[in-house]
Amino acid sequence: MRILHTSDWHLGRSFHRVGLLDAQEAFVDHLVHTARSERVDAVVVAGDVHDRALPSLDAVALYDRALHRLAALGVPTVMISGNHDSARRLGVGAGLMGRAGIHLRTDPAGCAVPVVLADEHGDVALYGLPYLEPAMVREEFGVRRADHAAVLGAAMDRVRADLAARPAGTRSVVLAHAFVAGGASSDSERDITAGGVAAVPPSVFDGVDYVALGHLHGSQALTERLRYSGSPLAYSFSEADHRKSMWLVDLGPRGEVSAERVDCPVPRRLARVRGRLEDLLADPSLDRHADAWLEATVTDPHRPHEPMARLRKRFPHVLSLVLDPERSDDDPLASYATRLRGRTDRQIAEDFVAHVRGTGPDDHERAVLHAAFDAVRPGAEGAGTQGAGARGAGSAAAGTASTGEA
Repeated sequence: MRILHTSDWHLGRSFHRVGLLDAQEAFVDHLVHTARSERVDAVVVAGDVHDRALPSLDAVALYDRALHRLAALGVPTVMISGNHDSARRLGVGAGLMGRAGIHLRTDPAGCAVPVVLADEHGDVALYGLPYLEPAMVREEFGVRRADHAAVLGAAMDRVRADLAARPAGTRSVVLAHAFVAGGASSDSERDITAGGVAAVPPSVFDGVDYVALGHLHGSQALTERLRYSGSPLAYSFSEADHRKSMWLVDLGPRGEVSAERVDCPVPRRLARVRGRLEDLLADPSLDRHADAWLEATVTDPHRPHEPMARLRKRFPHVLSLVLDPERSDDDPLASYATRLRGRTDRQIAEDFVAHVRGTGPDDHERAVLHAAFDAVRPGAEGAGTQGAGARGAGSAAAGTASTGEA
């Protein structure tokens, strides 16, 4: 059986205020063309279909066109909700869509109810595990600890139990939206650490033939059977070196896996440059970046006059300006940024308590702080990324500015 694995479309997202709907539509064209030309038996979309819980009308219209085109191909599509999606909204009409071959899996209670397809070698059961927010689903799965490993482990126990009751030789595919240990992240993924440790061990998914993962935006294979497709477009400059693609997976008669990457269209190349402003404006080796979407990090000790306007004369598509002045090691602002770099919001809160009181929080107070962070996460559709406070404070200390959204 041939499966086309994709994820993290983030329909409606922009890139530093540049709209990407046309590029996302071009990706949908490419997806449909690939499904047809490669004679795909199923398309799987591993979450974050939309960029936000309340997507724009244009994003919803593009989503609707994508579903109609996939249904018209007659290629079954299995799709789960991610942490950016509103699971309940994405799942509206799932029963009717299923009759057209578009199978939405957004309800955690249905994670062990597979879409069963068949080829000449027998059945393939495709299980959709939507993004599982630990604090919201712990009762459904009866787990004592509200963390990602516990709830995903319980969901996979249900999957394995269902699979064990099926005819011998039934092959299996699981779609999941999660941060699996060993995966490489980027700046454009929303934090899912609240509610417990984010990373889950690969062993959580033992017992199935292929795991189609979503959440991380870089295409990567953690094992032969455990892969992230990555996002089809770059959504942050940290993805400048990513090769955006989908996985074309062949599932053999005994569950053996072979996979190849299918490159996605690139609307415009990304580049990052760093140095003093006059050097960036004069260096002939940077001519190759004239047509790229550009992030420029300016390291002058003092802010130059109108740096963005001057950069745009040479680089018309510069989108992000970062001011990171060169500082001596004894500069207090440099040391402050160093202290905060890489620290999470929880750690910063605990440090603040220690700073104002002279002693850090005790175990009870630490639990209260952590509970407060956890309590706001499930409803925080626009929550920031891990360590946002640390990076924001560190950037401010370093004099960082940007002309667009992260």
